[in-house]
Amino acid sequence: MAKNDFIARLLIWRLRHMSNQNFILILSGIIGILSGLAAVILKEGVHFIQNFLTEDFYVQYANFLYIIYPIIGISAAFILSKYLFKDFGGHGIPDVLFTISKKQSLIPRVKTYSRVITSALTVGFGGSVGLEAPMLVTGSAIGSNIGVLVHLNSKKRALLIGCGAAGAISAIFGAPIGAVIFAIEVILMEISTASFIPLLIASVTGSLTSMILIGRDRVFYFDLQDSFEASHMPYYLVLGILCGITSLYFSKAVMQTEKIMEGFESQLLRILYGGALLGFVLFFFPPIYGEGYDTLNMLIRGESSQLLDKSPFFSAIENPYMILFFLAFVILIKPVASALTLSAGGAGGIFAPSLYVGGILGFLFAFGKNMIDFHIPLPLAHFTLVAMCGVMAGVQHAPLSAIFLIAEITGGYELFVPLMFVSAISFVTKTYYQKDSLYTLQLKEKGRYLPETPDQELLDMISIHQVIERDLLPIHPNARLKDLIDLVKISKRNIFPVVDEKRHLRGIITLDDIRDIMFDAEKQETVQIQSLMHSPPEILSADENMQKAMEKFEKSGAWNLPVVEDGRYIGFVSKSRIFNSYRKRLIRKKHE
Repeated sequence: MAKNDFIARLLIWRLRHMSNQNFILILSGIIGILSGLAAVILKEGVHFIQNFLTEDFYVQYANFLYIIYPIIGISAAFILSKYLFKDFGGHGIPDVLFTISKKQSLIPRVKTYSRVITSALTVGFGGSVGLEAPMLVTGSAIGSNIGVLVHLNSKKRALLIGCGAAGAISAIFGAPIGAVIFAIEVILMEISTASFIPLLIASVTGSLTSMILIGRDRVFYFDLQDSFEASHMPYYLVLGILCGITSLYFSKAVMQTEKIMEGFESQLLRILYGGALLGFVLFFFPPIYGEGYDTLNMLIRGESSQLLDKSPFFSAIENPYMILFFLAFVILIKPVASALTLSAGGAGGIFAPSLYVGGILGFLFAFGKNMIDFHIPLPLAHFTLVAMCGVMAGVQHAPLSAIFLIAEITGGYELFVPLMFVSAISFVTKTYYQKDSLYTLQLKEKGRYLPETPDQELLDMISIHQVIERDLLPIHPNARLKDLIDLVKISKRNIFPVVDEKRHLRGIITLDDIRDIMFDAEKQETVQIQSLMHSPPEILSADENMQKAMEKFEKSGAWNLPVVEDGRYIGFVSKSRIFNSYRKRLIRKKHE
C-alpha cells in the first residue's frame, strides 16, 4: 500500500512540475541503465558457465561432455520456464513484435528476469543461439512494465519497449547508434523526432552502464590494418549475392528444422532428440558451441589455422583445404543447431547465429579466393565483417541496423562503402525469393501476422465485436412473406437475416428481393422465406482480424456482411461502422 501511495504522489508531482516529454526522457535513461545492468549480468553469467564447463577440456582428446551439456542446459531452462517462471523460452523478438502490435505493448513482468536466467543456462551449456534476443526481451519487458507502473498509454509503452531494446543491444555490442537504428527498424513501426531522443538516451546509458561495470569488454577484438580499395568492389558484389542466398538458406533451415521438431508431441522427446543431436554436432564441431564470437574473433585476427585445433578430429590436419571444408559445413549446420536449441526448449535468438554464419561465409569467400591466387589478394578481416552485415541484413531484414552495427564495432567507418553495398545486394537477393524476414515467418507459422503499415496497425486495433450491429431483425426460414412484411414495418434496416431455431444463419433477404411481390396478398400467404432467401456474398467470423474482414468486403463488393460465432448468427458489420471507428481511433492517435 505504501508503494502505491508513493507512486501516486510521484505521478501527481510529475503532472504539476514536469512535461510528458521530459518525463519520458528521464524514464528512458532509467530503462537504459537497467537494461545495461541486465546485459552485463547475462554476459558475465554465460562466460562464467562456459569457462567452468570447458576450461579443462583437452584438444587432443575427445571431450564427450559436449554431447550431454546441451541436454542438461536445455532441460534446466525448460523446467524453470514452465514450472517456475511460466514463461516458455523460444524466440524472443517475434513475441515482442506481436506484443506491440496486438497486446497493447503489455509484456508480463516475469520476462524482466526469466530470460536472463534461462538463456544463461541454454547458451552456457552449449546451446547454439545468441544472447541478444533474450536480452532484448528483458530490456523490452523492463520498458513495458515501467510504462505500466507510471500509467502510460500503449503508444508510450511501445516507445519504452524500444528504449529497453536499444539499451540492451547497445550494452552487448557497445554500438549505441546501431542499437538505436535496430530499435527503429525492427521493433518500432514508426518514429518521430520527439521519440528519437529517448531512444538515444537509453542506448547511451545502456552502453555506459556496461562500460562502467566491465570496461570496454567488446564482443569483437581486432585492429583493421588494411584500407578499403575500390578494386575490391566486384568481389563485394559477388559476396553480397552469396550473403543473400545464405540468408535464404538460413531462414529455410531454421523454419524446416523447427517444423520437424514440432512433429514430436512430447516435450521430453524434443529435449532428448534436440539436445542429443546438438550435442553430437558440438562433439565433432566445437566452434558451434554457444554464440561462437570467439571463432569470429579468431578469423578476424587471421588465426584460421587455430580453428581446427578446437576439434580433436581435425586438429592433426594441416591442409588448408580442410579449413574450407570445415567452415562450409559450419555454415550449413549452424542454423540447424540454432533451431534445435530453440525448438527443444532452450532460450535464445538467431541474431548472433546470423552474424556468425555471415562472418564464416565472408572469411571462407576471401580465404578461398586468395588460395587460388588470382587477381589481387582480399583482406580477410574486411570480408569477414562485411559478410556479417550482409547475412544479418538478409535474415532480419534490417540493412541499416547491420550497416551501423558493424561500422561501430570496427571502431570507424573505413568499411562503410562495402557495408552499404553488400547489405543492399544481400537484402535485394533475399527478398526476391522470400518477402518476409525470419521473425515474420515465425509469427505466420503460429497463425499470427504483423501489420505492414501504420494504417494496418490502426485497423487491427478494431475488433469485430466492437463494430457488430445487432438491430437487424431475424426471420425463420419457414416463415411466410406476410411475416417478413410485418418486420419491414418496424425495422429501420433493409436487410433481414434468415435464422433457424438454433440461431444458425441460413441466408439473407433484402428489400430488393421482395419489392415486386411484397404487396401481392396471395403471395404474402403462400410464399415461404426459404424460397426467397439467398446466401450472403461472404460471412465474417467473430474472432477474425479486421484486415481479413476488409479483404472480404473488398472481394465481395458488399457494404454489409453477417457475423457468426461458433456457427451461430450474432449480427452484421457494415463498412460505414468500420470507417467511423477507424476515424475515431485516428483522431485519438493524433492527440496522444
